[in-house]
Amino acid sequence: MRRRKRPCGGSGSTGDASHEAGVGGTAPTPPCADGSHEGDVGGTAPTPPRGCAGRPARGRAWAELLRLPALFSVPGDALAGTAAAGAPPNARTLLAICSSLCLYEAGMALNDWADREVDAVERPHRPLPSGRIRPAAALTAACALTGAGLALAARAGRPALAVAAPLAATVWAYDLTLKHTPAGPVAMGAARGLDLLLGAAATTGRTRRALPSAALLGIHTLAVTTVSRQEARGGSPLAPLAALATTALLTRVVTHRPSDHRGAAAHGLLGPRATPPPGAVIGRKPTAHLTTALAAAYAAATARPYFHAALNPSPPLTQRAVGAGIRATIPLQATLTARSRGTATALLIAALAPLGARFAKKVSVT
Repeated sequence: MRRRKRPCGGSGSTGDASHEAGVGGTAPTPPCADGSHEGDVGGTAPTPPRGCAGRPARGRAWAELLRLPALFSVPGDALAGTAAAGAPPNARTLLAICSSLCLYEAGMALNDWADREVDAVERPHRPLPSGRIRPAAALTAACALTGAGLALAARAGRPALAVAAPLAATVWAYDLTLKHTPAGPVAMGAARGLDLLLGAAATTGRTRRALPSAALLGIHTLAVTTVSRQEARGGSPLAPLAALATTALLTRVVTHRPSDHRGAAAHGLLGPRATPPPGAVIGRKPTAHLTTALAAAYAAATARPYFHAALNPSPPLTQRAVGAGIRATIPLQATLTARSRGTATALLIAALAPLGARFAKKVSVT
């Protein structure tokens, strides 16, 4: 009978130190002088610990598949829609946010399932082509999340479900058929606009007053999606230049308040000595200042990445521009909310931006 070899360097270690390199950042156990590893008996390979290394690896794979940091850009849709409808958030608004989160993640899982063959060539490190997640599991997750999103919208009321159903249909149509067609960016912009309307429908049962904000958010999403179509192989500088121009235009629009001119005209009809309503002037200035500051943050978040991608439309710089465009959705949502006089809600949305940027350093949003 052969004696068991003593571990190198004294007593044997336990736990994460025996995991494979690349999981948790730990290095493999160094071999002994004769080439065998710690714990070897007769030169046989050691048995890796079960349930320790697999769980973090699977969790990270799902985080990459679902692009979890991008979730911080979702709650602001419903909140901006609620503010545009002229109502404060309530319990139905929370249901709309949860529905949006489910439908958004359903789209993420379905996106990778539909693109698994393309990703095997262009991005083999993605969870599906790398074998870390089975395609069937991704498709099952997409179906389950879609069902959950529609159920939550139904709980918020019929008007919310009437918006969530076409939203879910748009998400599936984009991922399965429209993504690689000229209609792809338009469909993605429509989905983001519908997501904003979902908040208005759930909270108030009406969407008409939220249509302008939905259109502005949809235009931003259309520009970002157009840039993302060339993030894997690079391409023309026209897309990031168009996105840069779109950002400048949206910044101008959201900081321009036609209601101020209408108010001035009405004040003129009442006469030069007429007294405006109490708080009409005092309350307008802080809201206008906040709107301007948030709009500036929105423009600053995208200007440099778009400009760099226009100068050099390589895959790394294009992916960076796409990530910046996704994260810039948050200050745009906050700007639209402040524009609708939802000051506290706008500040809450804006607080999500640094959280999204922090987690984006760990898991890519593209």
